[in-house]
Parts: sequence; structure tokens; C-alpha cells
Amino acid sequence: MIPAPTTSTAPASADLDLQIQHLLVAVEAELRRRPQGFSELALIRQLQQPPWQLLEPVSFRDPAKLYPVHFLLFHVLYRLRDQLADQGEIVEVSPLNIRLHHSPVVAGDGPLASTDPLRAFYLDLDRLALPEEAILAMMADFRAGRSGGTPDGQETLAAAQALGFAAVPRDLTEAKYCFRRAVMQAHPDRGGDTARLQDLNRAFAILKQHFR
Repeated sequence: MIPAPTTSTAPASADLDLQIQHLLVAVEAELRRRPQGFSELALIRQLQQPPWQLLEPVSFRDPAKLYPVHFLLFHVLYRLRDQLADQGEIVEVSPLNIRLHHSPVVAGDGPLASTDPLRAFYLDLDRLALPEEAILAMMADFRAGRSGGTPDGQETLAAAQALGFAAVPRDLTEAKYCFRRAVMQAHPDRGGDTARLQDLNRAFAILKQHFR
């Protein structure tokens, strides 16, 4: 099993390159196996299990420990997206819905042709190792809906579906009601799952940005 990177020191370059190559193969295989896609946390868990076992267990409650795993996964996803674009395939990169599908347009004329500021962030491996204070500040901004930009239609719909809607709700009040109800059902004290709570929090943050 390849250990998850830490925030204090990045792995040696050769080890990191090897880990990325293994993850590129594993992520592509998993996305092809499951056309409906994964949430980010579900994909992390899949990569921790056989036959891959590429990531060690990580605390989903600890942003400083989760961040390097999140960053490395998204680095791989953006690299995979670039690689497959010439084949007419699109990798949707969102914490709530990561999936692979065929592009309905000619390469170069679709979503990949537009500027994606997150792509530049995640392809810069210098951002893999950040001080814990910077990671916590980023998480605070995300939860407050200050992560920058407005989510696109697909990401907003995926967030709504994560809360149980078939379509984007009419307003934030309706979204908040369903969010609170879903959180109560998913709480670990009631037999729920911590990863599910993380997905719900991400979904609600995206909807708050949408209605901002």
C-alpha cells in the first residue's frame, strides 16, 4: 500500500511520480467500471480497498489529514481529463460526482476549451504540501461559500441530488430544510456515516453558492 502524503513534507519526487502513475491507472479503471460515477469520498474509499490499496486510511473528520489525499486525487483527475479529451471523452471533476463519459461535441469546442482556475491549482504539485493553517483557512472559506466563482449547472444539480432532490430546489430555504433532515438521518450517533455527512456538507455549500 502506498502511504498517503503528509502536509509536512511531500514524498520524494520518484515516489510521488510512481504513486501518481498507479492512481491514473486505478482511477480510470474505476470510472470505466462505474459509469454513474462516484462522490469524492466514495472514490477515495475504493482506492483504499483491494485490488488497488493505493491510499492508507485517512480521517475524514480531519481537514489537515484529508487535504493531501484530496489534492492528489484531484491532481490525477485533471491529468486524466487532459489525457482523455483527445479521445472525445470527458472526466467530470466535482467532489459530489466524478464520472467519465463521451463528449457530445468536437474536442476543443466544449467545456475543456474554457479556462478552469481549479485545473491550474491542482496541477501545481507545489500545493500538495501546505501548512495546516492554510488548509483550515481554505476549508473555512469553502464552508462559508467563498470558494470562488459560481458552480455550473451540472455541479449544482449533483449537489441537489445529493440532498434528495430530483432537480435544483426553488430557493435556499427549501434546500436548507432537506439538508437538515438528511444530516439528522446520516449522523453517526443515529447509525449514519461520517463520509455521507461530508458529502451533504459539500452539497449544501455548493447550493449556498448557487443561491448567493
